[in-house]
Amino acid sequence: MDVRQTDDAATHSRGHGQISHLLLGPGDFGSRNLAVTWVECAPGSQQDLHAHPAEEQVYVIVEGRGTMTVGEEAQEVERGTLVFIPPQTNHAIRAAGDEPLIYVSATAPPFEAKVAEGRWVPVDQRSPE
Repeated sequence: MDVRQTDDAATHSRGHGQISHLLLGPGDFGSRNLAVTWVECAPGSQQDLHAHPAEEQVYVIVEGRGTMTVGEEAQEVERGTLVFIPPQTNHAIRAAGDEPLIYVSATAPPFEAKVAEGRWVPVDQRSPE
C-alpha cells in the first residue's frame, strides 16, 4: 500500500497565505493519470487566478468556507462542496471568514511539477492574458 501524509509531502507556498502539499505527483507510486494536492489557506488569503492548459481539475472543500471563481462565475463554497474546473479555464479561490480553508484538488492528467528538497513548483499553469 502506498501512503503519504501531508507532513511528508513536498510543499508549495503561494506567497499569499496558502500552502499546497503535493500528496500525489506525476509518477509517484507509479501513478500516470492523476495529481492530488492538500491545500491549507489562511483566513483572507487569495490564490492567483490561473489556468491549466490541458488538465481537468476538481477542488473538494474539506474545511472552512470561501469564494471560488471559475471563468466568469464566482460562488461561495464550504465544507463538502466539489467544484469542477475544465481545461484552459481561469480559476482561483479565496478563503473567507476567520477560519482556515482546506481543500483537496485532483488533476487529470497530472500537471507537471518540479520537486526538489521538499518543495514543489508547478510548471504548466498560466496566468490570464
